[in-house]
Amino acid sequence: MNNFLADVLPQEGGLVASPSRSYNVTIAIGGLLAALGLAAGLHSMYAGHEHTFGVTRDVPWGLLIATYVFFVVSSTGLCLVSSIGHVFGVEAFKPIAKRSVFMAIVTIVAGFFVIGFEIENPWRMPIYNMLSPNPTSNIWWMGTLYGAYLFFMVVEFALLQMGKHKTAGTLGLLGVISGIAAHSNLGAVFGLLGGREFWHGPYMPIYFITSAMMSGCAAVIFFHYLGYRANGWKMSEKLESSLVATAKLGATLIAVIMFFTTWKMISGISGQPPGKYEAMMALVSGPYALNFWLGEVMLGMVIPFAMILAARAKNMPILFWASVSGIVGIFFMRYDLVVVGQIVPWYHELGVVDMPHLFTYTPSLHEIVITAGAMGLCVMGFFMGEKLFRGHLSEDH
Repeated sequence: MNNFLADVLPQEGGLVASPSRSYNVTIAIGGLLAALGLAAGLHSMYAGHEHTFGVTRDVPWGLLIATYVFFVVSSTGLCLVSSIGHVFGVEAFKPIAKRSVFMAIVTIVAGFFVIGFEIENPWRMPIYNMLSPNPTSNIWWMGTLYGAYLFFMVVEFALLQMGKHKTAGTLGLLGVISGIAAHSNLGAVFGLLGGREFWHGPYMPIYFITSAMMSGCAAVIFFHYLGYRANGWKMSEKLESSLVATAKLGATLIAVIMFFTTWKMISGISGQPPGKYEAMMALVSGPYALNFWLGEVMLGMVIPFAMILAARAKNMPILFWASVSGIVGIFFMRYDLVVVGQIVPWYHELGVVDMPHLFTYTPSLHEIVITAGAMGLCVMGFFMGEKLFRGHLSEDH
């Protein structure tokens, strides 16, 4: 066991993390947020979701589901982008492998942290997943596939640390397959709900995979630049070239998501399809218009796309701020996707007396604290990883 840990945790070489007080304070703040999130989650389980969460019978999925989707999308994206190098052999993407795989693990764990408190009785899920499987349920497949995905990613990262790159590539391929299967299935959780017109259709699984890749590109740039900047390290030319290639891929995927978003708007408005039209109008000119135009469109797509083009994908500080803008915008995308899909009443077209035109939802304090806790867990995991794994260096940089 000691030999295994010595192989996985580098004892020498690599880069030494900053010993500064601010670095350690950042880790402590992340840990404190995670502890507060844990406390809020445990209290919600004790007091009951109906007393502590803002969700209702009408809008049963809220901020926590949106945050879960945000984290698992980021994790899958990090896995897919990193696999271009160390699984499929594209040299330009090899230097980003270790840190990206590690952060894929951290973000999926943060996602599990959130969903564990959202489902109220999380211990039942692994038990009945095995004792009473339901292969016709998308949510059963989601739990099974993401569990397999996490296992493959952990083993892959350990093998990368041990220098067993060929075997790590095999595990990476299994991680890619399980990640794509899990994430497209997550899209199907929404897309196969015939009673929710805003989600329903074959668009969702395809959109989820594409947006995961876009999220992964933003996360790769964000975490690599932040790791080097926070510790005062200098990037090698190979790593900078890798991040330039990642930015170019990210810009391409942003353009694809712009295309998806444009046609989703057109299809939701043209002909005023029942249910879908009301949700789309709430998004583009109703109560969620600010989220959509400022959050999704400007922060999530237009600003990062323009910044990458303006810098020709070569200026690292500009690419970092483009990734920050993109990540914030992507969070708005997930929130709007989850909430707006539920706000149209089921019998809206029948003119039922006393039925509101749109349902409302406001996140509760418990939901916000749990979300902040997951963010803190991610921050703590990232900075601790920089210390423990000495900058995630490989022979490629």
